[in-house]
Amino acid sequence: MGEQTIRVQLSETKKQKPESDQLIFGKTFTDHMFVMDYSEPLGWHNASIVPYQPLTIEPSAMVFHYGQSVFEGLKAFRTATGDIQLFRPEKNLERLNLSNDRLCIPPIDENFALEAIKQLVSVEKDWVPDAPGTSLYIRPFVISTEPYLGVAPSSHYKFIVILSPVGAYYKEGINPVKIAVEDHYVRTVKGGTGEAKTGGNYAASLKAQEMVAKEGFAQVLWLDGVERKYIEEVGSMNVFFKINGEVVTPKLNGSILAGVTRNSVIELLKHWNIPVSEKRISMEELHQAHKDGTLEEAFGSGTAAVISPIAQLTWEGEDMIVNGGKTGEISQKVYDTITAIQYGKTEDPFNWLVNVATKNTIKN
Repeated sequence: MGEQTIRVQLSETKKQKPESDQLIFGKTFTDHMFVMDYSEPLGWHNASIVPYQPLTIEPSAMVFHYGQSVFEGLKAFRTATGDIQLFRPEKNLERLNLSNDRLCIPPIDENFALEAIKQLVSVEKDWVPDAPGTSLYIRPFVISTEPYLGVAPSSHYKFIVILSPVGAYYKEGINPVKIAVEDHYVRTVKGGTGEAKTGGNYAASLKAQEMVAKEGFAQVLWLDGVERKYIEEVGSMNVFFKINGEVVTPKLNGSILAGVTRNSVIELLKHWNIPVSEKRISMEELHQAHKDGTLEEAFGSGTAAVISPIAQLTWEGEDMIVNGGKTGEISQKVYDTITAIQYGKTEDPFNWLVNVATKNTIKN
C-alpha cells in the first residue's frame, strides 16, 4: 500500500475562512478531505484528496449498528517564519493501529497515512491560522461501511481525514478547572476498549459528564470500573498529580488511553530530572495527600488544551482545593515548553516535530 499514489481533486469553490478570534473547536472544516477505501481482497486502495463533502453510505452500514470505528486527534502549527509542523504524528498513527487491532479493523500503513496527512495539510496550508495559540486540528478516523446486520467484523471500511482550524484553548491565560470524581458510572474496564480510541468509550462517558456540568464542573475524573477506587483518567485527558515533590500519573492498565501528550509530559519531566512515576494510585491516597498538605499540583494533559491545571477535585461531597486553586509551577512550565516546541519558539531536543512541505506540487 505504501507505493500507491494519492489522487487529488481540488475544489472549484473556496469557503470563507473565519477570523482567528471567531474559531470554535470542531465547528468549521476546510475545503478538502482525504479518503481511502478498504475491501477484501483489494485491501486499502483508492487514496484520494477530494472536496469536503457528505458521505453516501447505506443505512445498513455496520458502523451505525455495532460501533466499529476508531479516531485520532492531532494538530498542525504555524511558526513565526510561516513553516507548518506536526507534533508527534507518528505516535497518533501508531495508536490508531492499536485501536484498529482492538476493533478488528485492518491496519493502515503508518508511513503512507502520514504522507497523506502531510499532503492534505499542504493542500490546505492557507487554513492553518497564525494567531497566537491557534492551530489546525487534524481528525483521522475509520468507519465500517459494509451493508450487513450480522454481528461480525466488517469487510469494508473508509479511512478519512478532515481538518478544522481551531482557536486558542486559553484566550486569557491558562485556566485551572474544577473536576468531579465519578464513583457511580463506569467508562470502561481492563479487557474492554478503554485503551482504544473508539467512539463507544466517549458515548459511555456522556451521562456522567452531562450531570456534573450542571453543577459547574469542567470534567469527570474516572475511577476503575471494578473496585471504583483507583484513578484512571479525566474525560478527554490523562491526569497527573505532584505529591511531595514527585509527579505521578496512573499506570497504563488496559483501560486507560495512552495519551501522546501524556507521554510527552513524562519525557519532559525526565529530561528536567523531576521525579516522575507511573503507578496505581487510589482516591484514598490522593485524599490523604491533600489532608497532609503534600498534594501540591494536579493537571490533565491532552491534545486540545495541552495542559489543564486542576484547581479543585470534588469527591464524596468534599471539595479538595489544589494549590490554592491556582496553576502550579510544573503545570505552567510543561505547558509553556510543549507549546513553545509546537510553535517553533524553542529547540526540539526530542525530534517531536514533522515539517509539512507547503509548496504545492500536487496536480489534479
